[in-house]
Amino acid sequence: MIYQSLRFIIVMHNSEIMEITVLPGKNRNGGTENFRQITIRPGDTISIVGPTGSGKSAFINDIEMFAHEDTVTKRTVLVNGKMPPEEFIRDPSKKPIAMITQNTKCLADLTVESFLDMHIKSRKLSDPFVIEKTISLANEFTGEKIRKEARMTSLSGGQTRSLMVADAIVVSDTPVILLDEIENAGIFKEKVIECLKTHNKALLFVTHDPLVSLLSERRIVMKNGAVSDIISPGDSEKEALSEVLRMDSAMSLLRERIRCGELIKSIPVL
Repeated sequence: MIYQSLRFIIVMHNSEIMEITVLPGKNRNGGTENFRQITIRPGDTISIVGPTGSGKSAFINDIEMFAHEDTVTKRTVLVNGKMPPEEFIRDPSKKPIAMITQNTKCLADLTVESFLDMHIKSRKLSDPFVIEKTISLANEFTGEKIRKEARMTSLSGGQTRSLMVADAIVVSDTPVILLDEIENAGIFKEKVIECLKTHNKALLFVTHDPLVSLLSERRIVMKNGAVSDIISPGDSEKEALSEVLRMDSAMSLLRERIRCGELIKSIPVL
């Protein structure tokens, strides 16, 4: 059995959250998952890894929904060892979890400014500079600058994902953020992880990216719709991380050269 237990205290919407705990459910064969509990705190970086179809997205969906044996996985998610308050489940403005999925295409023909303003009003925020702060932060994550007058429907996938991450940090300001395969959106993943750590957010990545996995403090390994292992590598992967960072930088430089229309006659060596 695998046991993970960490605690934290954070005050949000006048409710004290000490821990968010995931209790085991069932794999696709009906067997109980191989862990006792997984507890998450702000500042944690956790990657969810495994083959396509292994249950990675279902794991974070259960957390976002505060599952109570009412999903296909039969998992339960607790707050402070108890069922979460009803407002966490029913009131989006009071939910302590933000989830950013692969499906970020916006149907509403709003400007970026109007979109953010609508969310700011629903959160009852009074800071007059929230929109500027959010767009400024989003532009740190993407090479394609976002303008407040741009239409949400005209943003690229990378721009939209970057805006959603910044919105989760600045506007929602939730202690837990779930991201589903952000590396496929053309954003600066290292900057996202660094920023979220700076803001002391609990960060769970569904990912196939070796760099994102190596940057995480824990890896939850999925198989057959269930958690099969939890890995806490500590400093044992430092050398591998350094090499992957070098390779990723080389690929990023190559990508930018191609985007700028260069002919590639040599591969950059960093």
